[in-house]
Amino acid sequence: MQYKTLIPTSTPSPSNHQFSYNTFFLSLDFEMNRNNIAMTTKMSRLLLKQLGPRLFSTSSTLSTIGESSMIPMGNTIGMTRVLPMHVRNWSTHTSSNSDTVKKENNDTKAISSYWGVAPPSLTKADGSAWRWNCFRPWEAYQADTSIDVTKHHKPTTWNDKIAFWIVQALKYPTHFYFQKKHIHHAVLLETVAAVPGMVGGMLLHTKSLRRFEQSGGWIKALLEEAENERMHLMTFIDVYEPKWHERALVFAVQGVFFNAYFLAYLASPKLAHRITGYLEEEAVNSYTEFLNDLEKGVMEDIPAPAIAIDYWCLPQNSTLKDVVRVIRADEAHHRDLNHYASDIQCQGHELKEYPAPIGYH
Repeated sequence: MQYKTLIPTSTPSPSNHQFSYNTFFLSLDFEMNRNNIAMTTKMSRLLLKQLGPRLFSTSSTLSTIGESSMIPMGNTIGMTRVLPMHVRNWSTHTSSNSDTVKKENNDTKAISSYWGVAPPSLTKADGSAWRWNCFRPWEAYQADTSIDVTKHHKPTTWNDKIAFWIVQALKYPTHFYFQKKHIHHAVLLETVAAVPGMVGGMLLHTKSLRRFEQSGGWIKALLEEAENERMHLMTFIDVYEPKWHERALVFAVQGVFFNAYFLAYLASPKLAHRITGYLEEEAVNSYTEFLNDLEKGVMEDIPAPAIAIDYWCLPQNSTLKDVVRVIRADEAHHRDLNHYASDIQCQGHELKEYPAPIGYH
C-alpha cells in the first residue's frame, strides 16, 4: 500500500493569520456592544414605563379621586347608619347581593374579595351618591374664617431666629420663581406643607411605642394637619394640572425637605415646630396675595371645584375666591398649632403634658 503525503501548495503568511484574528475579535466586540446597547435600551424603556406615569405623567388624577365608592360586594351583611354632620346628613350602607356581583353603573368596578371586606356605599342628605374616595362625609367641616390672619410670632430667642431665617431663606427663591403664578405656587406649597405634620406624627408615634407612654393626642393632631394640607392639594389639582417639569421639581423639593425636616425634628422638636409655624405664616401671606388678586380681577374667579364644596361644606355657587379664603383659614390654624407646640417645649415641658387641639381647624 502506498501512502501519499499531502503537502500544502502554499503556506499562509503570518500577516493573513493576524488579519483574520483582528477581524474576528472586532466583529465579536461589535456584537457585544450591540447587545449591551439593546439591553440598556430595554432596561431604560422598562424603567421609564414604570416610573414615568408616577413622576412626570400629566394625566389627571381626578378619575381616581372622583370615582364613586359604591362598590357592590357579594355575600356581605347589609347595614344602615345615619350620623349628623355640621350642616349635612349622610348615610352609609353595604348592599347584599348574590354570588354574581353586578355593577350598578358604568363608572363602578366590582371587586370580588375572599376576605369579605365590604366598602360602604355613602350618600348625601339629598340621596345622591358620595363621589369621593379620598375623604368621607364625616371628615367634612366648615372652616373658621374669623381667625386672625395677621398674627406673627416675633423671634426673640436664638431658636426662634434660626427658624425664622431658615424660612426667609426658602421664601425668596420661591417667590422669585413663581411670582404671580398663584395656583402654581399653591400646588408646590401644599406638597411641602403636608410633610411636617406627617413627619412629626410619625416620630411621636414611634416615641410613644418606645417609651410605652401616651402622646396627649398630638399624634392625631399632627396627622390631621398633614391630611388637611393634602386635601388642599387635591383641591388645586382640580383647577390646575402640573406640567412634567413642575412634577420633577416637586419630586426633588419634597425629597430634600422631608429628610431635612426629619433630621431637624430628631435634633430639636421645638425648632422643627417653630419652622413649621413660620412656614404657615408665609402660607397665609401667599394666600392673602392670591385672594387680593382674585378680588381685584387680576385672575379669573372661576367656580369652586366640587371636591372643595363637599370638603368645606360650601354653598353650591361658591367660587375660587371662597376656596382660597377657607384654605387660608386652615393655614392660620396650622400656624397657631405649631407655634403653640413649640412654646410648650421651649418652656421646658413635653407635648404629652398638654392635650392636643384635635380638630382645631
